[in-house]
Amino acid sequence: MSRTERTALCDTALQVGEDQPTLCEGWTVKDLVVHLLVRERSPGAVGIAVSPLAGLTEREMRRVGAQEFTVLVERLRGGPPRWSPYAVPRLDAMFNTLELFVHHEDIRRAQPDWAPRDLSDEEQKLLWSMVRSAGKPLVRNAPAGVTLENATTGSRVVLKDASQPVVVSGLPSEVTLFAFGRQAEARVTLSGPDEAVALLTGASLGF
Repeated sequence: MSRTERTALCDTALQVGEDQPTLCEGWTVKDLVVHLLVRERSPGAVGIAVSPLAGLTEREMRRVGAQEFTVLVERLRGGPPRWSPYAVPRLDAMFNTLELFVHHEDIRRAQPDWAPRDLSDEEQKLLWSMVRSAGKPLVRNAPAGVTLENATTGSRVVLKDASQPVVVSGLPSEVTLFAFGRQAEARVTLSGPDEAVALLTGASLGF
C-alpha cells in the first residue's frame, strides 16, 4: 500500500496543482511534496523529529522547493534512494504506508469537490492493523480518553484510557485520519460525554 499510495499521491498532486492548499496548515501541494522528499532523502529531515533542529529542516525545504514542481513530483514517484532506510521494503511498508495515505488525503480533502475513496477490504484491514499498533502516540495530548472502533467489524482499540472515553467509530481509513489530527475532515461518529467530545474534536492530535 505504501507503493500504491505513493503513485496515487503523485498523480493527485499533478492533477490538483502545486499552489493548491492542503490540510497541513500553511502548506501548498508543492510544500507537501517537498516535505516528503526531504523526509526520505535528506539528513536535514532530522528537524522533523528534533524540534531544536527545525530550522535545519526549513532551510533544506527551501533549497529543495526552489526546483520545478513536476521534477519534484516525479522524483517522489521514483521512491527513496537506495541509501535511504525507507528503501528497505519492510521499513517502507512500516513507516510510509500511513504517512503517504494521510498526506494523500491531505491533498484530496483540501479540495472543494473531494469525496471519500473506496479502498479495498485489504487496504482497510491494513490501516486498522497499523493504527491499532501505532495510534497511542498520536493521541498522547488528547484531553479525553480515546477508543477507536472499526465500524465494519465492531473491533475496538483503546488508545488513551479514561473512565468515560470518547469512542471514535468509522471505517479504518477514517478513524486513522481522525487520530492523525484531521478531525474536521474524517467521516466518523463520536460518542461519549458531550464535553469530552467537544474537547477531542478541537484537540491537537497526531505528530
